Amino acid sequence: MHTIPSTLRNQFDGYLNSKTVPKKYQGLYKKWLQYYLDFCRKYDFSPENRESLPHFIQKLRDRKQTISQQDQANDAITLYYQTVKASTREKEIKNYSPNVFEKGKQYNVNDPSFSTSVKGKGASWVNEYHRLEDEIHIRHYSPRTLSTYRGWVRKFQAFTKSKSPDSLSPDDVKQFLTHLAVKRKVASTTQNQAFNSLLFFYRHVLNREFGEIDGVVRAKRKPYIPVVLSRGEIESIIDHLDPPYDLVVKLLYGCGLRLFECLGLRIQCFNFDMGILTVHDGKGQKDRTVPLPKILLPELKDSLESLKILHEKDLKKKYAGVFLVNALEKKYKNASRDFVWQWFFPAKQLTKEKDTGEYRRYHLHQSHVQKAIKNAVNTSRITKRASAHTFRHSFASHLLQANYDIRTIQELLGHSDVRTTMIYTHTIKSQTKKEAKSPLDF
Repeated sequence: MHTIPSTLRNQFDGYLNSKTVPKKYQGLYKKWLQYYLDFCRKYDFSPENRESLPHFIQKLRDRKQTISQQDQANDAITLYYQTVKASTREKEIKNYSPNVFEKGKQYNVNDPSFSTSVKGKGASWVNEYHRLEDEIHIRHYSPRTLSTYRGWVRKFQAFTKSKSPDSLSPDDVKQFLTHLAVKRKVASTTQNQAFNSLLFFYRHVLNREFGEIDGVVRAKRKPYIPVVLSRGEIESIIDHLDPPYDLVVKLLYGCGLRLFECLGLRIQCFNFDMGILTVHDGKGQKDRTVPLPKILLPELKDSLESLKILHEKDLKKKYAGVFLVNALEKKYKNASRDFVWQWFFPAKQLTKEKDTGEYRRYHLHQSHVQKAIKNAVNTSRITKRASAHTFRHSFASHLLQANYDIRTIQELLGHSDVRTTMIYTHTIKSQTKKEAKSPLDF
C-alpha cells in the first residue's frame, strides 16, 4: 500500500484540525484516505474527481464493511476533496493582483462566505455527524435508527449543497420535504421518516426548534393491506428451510415476533414452566410477553440442549462471551459468559473485536435469515411477496380470524395504538351475515 505524500498529509492534518475533528478519529480518517488513494491507483480512478467516491464506497460495501465504516470513509474523503480545493484556492489567491483585496485584511480561504472566481465549496458536517451518533447512543436507540437518521441527514446535506449548519433554517427543511414529494415522488411514510430524522437533528444536534413547517407538499398516503399467508403456505415454506432457520420462522409466526426481536432472544427469555416467552427491548424499547406454542416446546428444549454443548465448547476456548447491550457488561462483569445470557440463535462463527482482539459470539445475522426465507418462498412456488415480516402479519390475521378480540392482538403484537392493529381487519373475510333486518328484530 502506498503512503500519503508528505505535503498532502500535512495539508490534510491541518484541515482536520481546522474542522475540529476529534483526535481519536484523525488517525482513522488518514487511513481511509490512504485506502482511497491506493484504490484510485489500482483501478485507474482520478483521486480529485468526486465521481470516484461512489466506486470506492461500493468497494467497501463489497468487502462487508459496516455502514458506520462506510460513512466514516465518506466523511474522510469528502474532507480530502475540501483540502484539495482549499489548496487550489490558496494558489489562486497568490496569483491575484494585490489590489483586489483590502490592504492589511486577513482572509480565511476555508470560510464559506469567502468566494473567488472558483466555485465555492460547502461546509463540513463532520462534527454534526459525531454529535448525532452521540445523541442516538445516549438515548439507547437502535443501530438501525442511527443508520436511518444519518442517511436522511446526509441526503439533506447534499440537497442544501453542504450549507453551513449554523445557517440552516426551517425553509431548508420545507424545500427538502417538498422536493421528496414532488420530484422524488416518495411514499408518505418515507417523507414522514425524513421529517422525523431532521426534527431529531435540529432539536438535539443543532439545538434549535423547527418552528412552524407550513406549506409543505405532503406525499399522498396510500392504503396498505399486508400480505398474509395461509397455514398451508407457511408449512410449505418451513418444509424448505434448514435448521435453525425453520425454527426462527416458527417463532416469527407462532409468537408474532419481529425479526430483530426473534434473533435477539436469549436463553433467559424462555420460561418453559409457565409457557411464556418474554421479548425484551422490542420496538420502542418496550418489553412484552407472549405465549409459547405448545407444539414447539419439544423442539425448543432440544435446541436448548444443543446450546449447552456449544456454550461449553466456547468456554473451553476461553472466549470473552456474548455481546451485551448498553452498560450491562460493566454492571455484571461475568454476565457475558453466563449461560442464561447466551443467544438462542447464535451465529455460526465467533467474532473478533478489533479493539481488544477478543472473540465474542453474536446472534444470527438478519440478512442470512432473510435470504433463507426468500429462497424457501421461491422454491415453494408461492405467488405472494413474502418476507420475514409476513409471518407476523399472518399471526395477527389468523388470530383475528379465530375471533380473538383486537385488544388482545394489540398486546401480543406490542402495538402502542390499536389503530395500527386495526389494519388486520382488512386481511380477512367478514364473518358477519349481513341480512336485511330491522333493529327491532335484533
